[in-house]
Amino acid sequence: MTHYAIVVAGGRGNRMGNELPKQFLPLAGKPLLMHSLLAFSQSRFKPEIILVLHPDERERWADLCQTYKCTISHHIASAGTERYHSVKNALTLVETGGMVAVHDAARPLISTDLIDRCYERTLRHGNAVAALPATDSIRLQENGVSQAIDRNKVFIIQTPQTFYSSELLDAYNQPFQPLFTDDASVMQAAGSEIYLEPGERRNFKITYPTDLVFAEALIADKT
Repeated sequence: MTHYAIVVAGGRGNRMGNELPKQFLPLAGKPLLMHSLLAFSQSRFKPEIILVLHPDERERWADLCQTYKCTISHHIASAGTERYHSVKNALTLVETGGMVAVHDAARPLISTDLIDRCYERTLRHGNAVAALPATDSIRLQENGVSQAIDRNKVFIIQTPQTFYSSELLDAYNQPFQPLFTDDASVMQAAGSEIYLEPGERRNFKITYPTDLVFAEALIADKT
């Protein structure tokens, strides 16, 4: 069975307040994006890596690979309008009969252990979505009225999200819907039950400048 890893890095990162998209910002001596590539390249499942980039960023990425001597083998797919379209474009490079992990490049501290656990759980249950239980109080607000929700029933979703390629390819044949914010939502709309795999606190998403500072501190502490 061929294993794949789609690393989505097509965003513009406007909330970082930086002209340079966040996936190219430096983190612990190399572009943020390269941390995810390294983690997947070290997986014992040896996935074929598909990197999703905005077409305008391909030259920048080639220059960065040369500068930082990045020799990790990978294919490149073009980003689309929404994340859904980016993953769908990457899936044109995937064959049926395999397994696909989809990961957001903005989560650079992912461990190879989590990657391998998601592949393994998919073998047992058909899919695996990294998630953490909510620790804060949760309220749902509709029409200006808020209501408390039992946080023990709420999970914070991460990536990777791992599926059999044939099922994921079929699910991405659906027309786009605004609620398709991740692969699990696409698969659920196609009728799949979603299975959660314990995520990692370190596997947070870089969204704001303070997140980058925190990530630097965690890497420094680990070394």
